Amino acid sequence: MELSGSRILVECLKREGVRVLFGYPGGVNLPVFDALYDEKEIDVVLCRHEQGGIHMAEGYARATGQPGVALVTSGPGATNTVTGLTDAYMDSTPIVVITGQVPTHLLGNDAFQEADVVGITRPCTKYNVLVTKVGDLAQAVKEAFYIATSGRPGPVLIDLPKDVALAKTRFKYPEKVSLRSYAPALKGNKWQIKQAAEAILKARRPVIYAGGGVLASNAHTELCELAELTNIPLTLTVMGLGAFPGTHRLFLGMLGMHGTYCANMSIHHADLIIAIGARFDDRVTGRVADFSRAHIIHIDVDPTSIHKNIKADVPIVGDARLVLNDLIEILQAHGIEKMESHADWAAQIALWRAEHPLSYTQNDNEVIKPQYVIEKISEMAPKEAIITTDVGQHQMWAAQFYKFDCPRTFINSGGLGTMGYGLPAAIGAQKAYPNRRVICISGDGSIVMNIQEIATAVEQRLPVKVAIINNQYLGMVRQWQQLFYNKRYSSSYMGDAIDFVKLAEAFGAAGLRATKVVEVEPVLQKAMAIDGPVIIDFKVSPTENCYPMIPAGAAINEMVFADPETPASALAVENVDGVLTA
Repeated sequence: MELSGSRILVECLKREGVRVLFGYPGGVNLPVFDALYDEKEIDVVLCRHEQGGIHMAEGYARATGQPGVALVTSGPGATNTVTGLTDAYMDSTPIVVITGQVPTHLLGNDAFQEADVVGITRPCTKYNVLVTKVGDLAQAVKEAFYIATSGRPGPVLIDLPKDVALAKTRFKYPEKVSLRSYAPALKGNKWQIKQAAEAILKARRPVIYAGGGVLASNAHTELCELAELTNIPLTLTVMGLGAFPGTHRLFLGMLGMHGTYCANMSIHHADLIIAIGARFDDRVTGRVADFSRAHIIHIDVDPTSIHKNIKADVPIVGDARLVLNDLIEILQAHGIEKMESHADWAAQIALWRAEHPLSYTQNDNEVIKPQYVIEKISEMAPKEAIITTDVGQHQMWAAQFYKFDCPRTFINSGGLGTMGYGLPAAIGAQKAYPNRRVICISGDGSIVMNIQEIATAVEQRLPVKVAIINNQYLGMVRQWQQLFYNKRYSSSYMGDAIDFVKLAEAFGAAGLRATKVVEVEPVLQKAMAIDGPVIIDFKVSPTENCYPMIPAGAAINEMVFADPETPASALAVENVDGVLTA
């Protein structure tokens, strides 16, 4: 039997195990939506904006490890996906986006709602393709899912003209994919892994530095096994949080621009850094010229990430889980008991931890501190709760003060820093796990960028809880203006014009507010008890800054510790060198 292109697309999605699709209909993709009308196996979620739909697909993918799928129309529908595609590309998130396109005979004619989507999205997708023949569609879908999920995961786009969606052909789904130009290496080089094992056995001040690649390859169990086997302290990037238990004795906290003092100092003074699924981005390295002089082992499935920013002494290209399994096996076979003692190193790290712990002060009669809200959420949320954030101070406070003990429980925009990400990502995660607690921690600036998706949560009856850290500013922008622009607060003041409680109610959600410290816990309890989406407006200190902080252009060991009211000229940069004894 011959099937239409739209029916073939739906059958292909089912063969790939797709059960949820985030979409928005329009003129040229109506044939596909019509094919989905009677489909029982695929649940279609109507987003309220195409950018929101892509972030929902990202949240779904990040929570499950399976590719998220989105379907949008041509022209503005397709161009609205660019931010989400770029976000997924930066954060190695596997999504497949299907964009409608004008009929093939109108391509290049400036037809209504035509855009060169393949050209526009080429820099921000792992792969994209314009399907011009219905007979090529099944192969294109098979390749899209393979490319999106293999090697370093990422976004793939299929541009589907309307006439191809309507045309018919015999359907046969390919059993496998063979692409001569694309063959990601998964098994690491055994000689290089042996070199890494020998370096670990000899190291006296080793540190494990792990990132989102550990989660992408489901290597969290192996990461924990390596750390405990070798007794090596471990730090995570913001994308890697949850890959190692936040309450573990070996965990140093997050590293980088707003990382912990002990994590950054450990990296700076280490004699061996074992980088796993991380890419030494600028928020981690600080001033590259003064980055750690340690011997570096770099494990990553993407060969272009190795030597890109920091030269590796032992480069290992491969899947993190497979490489770690081989590394652990070699360490066990070659006598892990022969490792150098880390006692002095552990004592130094304990000293750093005691010198500058993450801290803040909160009195009952003071205005609410944002760190207090996040700590309360961490205390009250189930261990397996999924936390999403937007971008800014609240994101960094969540990374600092929330204890992530389980993998795939912290979903945020790391590389692109996309405001408006948190709410739709939470919806995607909640759709994946309807019975798990999903909480979006946002700011009063970020939340309004995709606030329309509250309507999606209400319509889908998804019990997402949104905690707005409302400081009446674009908080991180205000902090930089205070510290580096002589308190010239240009366009960073948001004010108190939006009543988020009324806004929630207008969408059909519940709205709550806390203005006093004693109200924080009761409001959170009430929100958790409501069976539906809730927006909580936490009125917090407008002048609270996120510390520690590495100023732009500073090295990883040059951290700022200051009172929020300290003028920029009086900021003290703490640069501690040579504190280690042999």
